[in-house]
Amino acid sequence: MVDVHTPEQRSRNMSAIRGRNTKPELVVRSLVHRMGFRYRLHRKDLPGKPDLVFPALRRVVFVHGCFWHMHDCPYGRVRPATRAEFWSEKRGGNVERDRRHAADLIEAGWRALVIWECETRDPQMLAARLREFLEAD
Repeated sequence: MVDVHTPEQRSRNMSAIRGRNTKPELVVRSLVHRMGFRYRLHRKDLPGKPDLVFPALRRVVFVHGCFWHMHDCPYGRVRPATRAEFWSEKRGGNVERDRRHAADLIEAGWRALVIWECETRDPQMLAARLREFLEAD
């Protein structure tokens, strides 16, 4: 299968993808703030540099893109036809790194929650899930 974009268009698209302050992350941050919780962003001293850190609660939240972290939803199951082996290794490496970071956080006494990009489309469900995680004993 041939890419629908020229190499220049694809390069421009890929260079625009951010690792921080993504739309799903901003949705979660706004919701959590409106719920009355305060947090820190991207603490470099914690494994995986979590997107939201709640130091007093010893909890962290990661907001993962479905494609990049291979979520089991229609967006995460997409398999690029161009450079398939590269993308398989890249995305598989992301998943393995996520597992290592989660294990390191648990070992250090932190609790972690992963919010998937597709979950940010339902604000009520997302709010309930976040509240349950942040208010749990």
